[in-house]
Amino acid sequence: MTLSIQQQQRIDETLQSQGYTDYKWIDPQRIIVAQWVRMKCMFGCGEYGHGASCPPNTPSVPECERFFKEYSNAIILHFEGKMEKPEGRHAWSAKINERLVKLERAVFLAGFERAFLLFMDSCCFCKECSGNRETCSQPRMARPAPEAMAVDVYSTVRRFGFEINVRTDYDQKMDRYAFLMVH
Repeated sequence: MTLSIQQQQRIDETLQSQGYTDYKWIDPQRIIVAQWVRMKCMFGCGEYGHGASCPPNTPSVPECERFFKEYSNAIILHFEGKMEKPEGRHAWSAKINERLVKLERAVFLAGFERAFLLFMDSCCFCKECSGNRETCSQPRMARPAPEAMAVDVYSTVRRFGFEINVRTDYDQKMDRYAFLMVH
């Protein structure tokens, strides 16, 4: 069920009242889910197996594909950042992710009970993650990043006209993307 213009405007007002301006409505059926993304998590990410919202604590790739098929509307939110030191990324991400959880809740309370957010980075709320959902100290706030749900973020955001490039040095700006699923 596609949202009416009035419903979209209500969500736009919520986004803008919380300071979000760099976003686009998208068709979630056009989100690219790929097995290679999970492989990069498994064999290239230091957080694999250590995050309560990271693989293997996330659904399988076919389950992720099925999840996106259940939605008729989504929003990509763009965030730019530049870190002086690589370790600054987690504090920056945690601050944004905390705001994003509040956004998801506001959209939910506006009558969109299926609102679900995919963070722009790994969860980052706890200094030491328990590494599993059962012992997570922030289970109501923890959400997966798009990559944890096997989303090919690079191809997907380019498909919708956003810029994203592989950073080759820490003095370059970082483009990060969160996805708000709405039905």
